[in-house]
Amino acid sequence: MLTGLRRQWPIAVSLGVVLVGLMVVAMGHFRRGTVLLSFGVTLALFLRILLSQDDAGMLAVRSKRVDVVVLAVLAIATSLLALWVPPPST
Repeated sequence: MLTGLRRQWPIAVSLGVVLVGLMVVAMGHFRRGTVLLSFGVTLALFLRILLSQDDAGMLAVRSKRVDVVVLAVLAIATSLLALWVPPPST
């Protein structure tokens, strides 16, 4: 059982970063949180590119090409969102 969970470290690390980003957003720091969220998705993208089908664990949903394209679109979209939204005026 524990061995199966250890094999899922790529998705656990990526989701951990995304969850930290969402917590930062919830604390009122939108830009910092979305940059962290974008970093988590980008991390998942690079892990999916670098790891084999077996090592990627639950990051491997479809073919490698489809997974990489979907993660790249999400990473670019969240990065643009983080940089596009103006900071709050004080």
